[in-house]
Amino acid sequence: MSETALGLRFKVTIDGQTSLGDWTKCEGLTVEYDVHEYKEGGINGWVWRLPGRAKYQNIKLTRPVTKATADVAKWLSTVKPAMRRTTAKIAVMDAAGEEVASWSVSGVYPVRWTGPTLDVGQNQAATEVLELSHIGFAGFR
Repeated sequence: MSETALGLRFKVTIDGQTSLGDWTKCEGLTVEYDVHEYKEGGINGWVWRLPGRAKYQNIKLTRPVTKATADVAKWLSTVKPAMRRTTAKIAVMDAAGEEVASWSVSGVYPVRWTGPTLDVGQNQAATEVLELSHIGFAGFR
């Protein structure tokens, strides 16, 4: 792992206004396309491979519990009554706080928030995980 990667963190913003703070891990920035095979008659050595629907994984964000955890709780309380879809921007920040790259995803809504397991007998940092569903990528920078 390069030294540059050691300082990376991920800043998440909802609708360009609500900051959910910095996160230390981001999983699920993935798109996978169904492929339909069509075996054309008369050409037995050839199979057409046609593109199908796109499938997007949920995005999982993980970090140690911080004061920004309250921002997530506040956002979750506003989303729950209407469950309206929003747009999220996930920006990769370097150690100096400069944006390296970013992904915008549309149709975002929270599907799960997992708080820390609180056990004084364990020597682990208290972490939270936020899982977001979305309907696709709206942009990349």
